[in-house]
Amino acid sequence: MKILVLGDVMGLSGRKVLKKNLANIIKENEIDFSIINGENAADDGKGITQKIAEEFFSNGIDVITSGNHIWDKQETTKFIEKEKRLLRPANLVAGSPGNGYGIYLSKNQKYKVGVINLMGNVFMKKTDDVFKSARELLKKLILKNNVDFLVVDFHGEITSEKMAIGHFLDGSVTCIVGTHTHVPTADTRVLEKGTAYQTDIGMCGDYNSVIGMNKENSLKRFFKDKDAIKHFPSDGEGTISGVIIEADQQTGLANRISRIIKGGVLEN
Repeated sequence: MKILVLGDVMGLSGRKVLKKNLANIIKENEIDFSIINGENAADDGKGITQKIAEEFFSNGIDVITSGNHIWDKQETTKFIEKEKRLLRPANLVAGSPGNGYGIYLSKNQKYKVGVINLMGNVFMKKTDDVFKSARELLKKLILKNNVDFLVVDFHGEITSEKMAIGHFLDGSVTCIVGTHTHVPTADTRVLEKGTAYQTDIGMCGDYNSVIGMNKENSLKRFFKDKDAIKHFPSDGEGTISGVIIEADQQTGLANRISRIIKGGVLEN
C-alpha cells in the first residue's frame, strides 16, 4: 500500500505545479491513496473554495485536510457539510461545520483508509486539547479493526508539539505528518513502533518566497515599511513537497517513508 501525503498548497503557484505533475506522480509511484492539505489553496493564499477542491479531486486527490485557514472563505462552511472528503481540524470547538476525520476507500476500492485532521494548541487559534482529542479519536478509528490504514495530518506551529504527538501515536497509526510551517524538515523516518513520521512536509508552492508569500513585500512588512501591503502569494514556479509512505497490508504500519520534492527552486 502506497500513500501520498502532500503539504499545504499555496495559492495559484501551488495549484499549477500540482496540475502539471500530480497525475504522473500517482502513476509512476503506483499510489493507492492521496491526501493534500488545501487550506492555503485560494488565490490569496487563505482558505479553499469548492471549485478548487473539486479540481484537486479531479486531479487524483482522495482527501483534503486543512487547518487554521479553513474558514477564510465563507462558502466553505456550507460546502464542507456535504463534501466529506474535505476535512477541518477534529479538535475545533464542538458544533463546527463538517468533519475532522473520515474513513475512505483506496483507489482500488480494496482498503479502508482512515484520515484524521488535528491542529496544535501552541501559537495557533484556540482549539480543544489536541492530545486528549487524539486519544478519543483512537477509540473510534482502530488500526486493523475498522480501518486498514490510518493517516494523521497534524497542523501545528512548533516542532516539540508535533514530535510529542508523533511519539504518542506511534504504533497506533500508519503515519503522522506535520503541516502548516511550509518548510520541509529533514527528520523523515519510521518511529520505533512502526509509524511513519515527518515534523513538517513543507508546502506545494513557490519557495522563492517567505513561506509562500511574496518576498519583497514580506521584507517590507518586517521592516515596517509604509509601502508594505497585505501579504499575497509569490507567483513563481512551484515545488511539490510531501512524502510517500509504503505501508504493510497485514499490520497497517509503515515499512518506509520517503520525501518527494519535485519542481521549482527546492528541487534544484
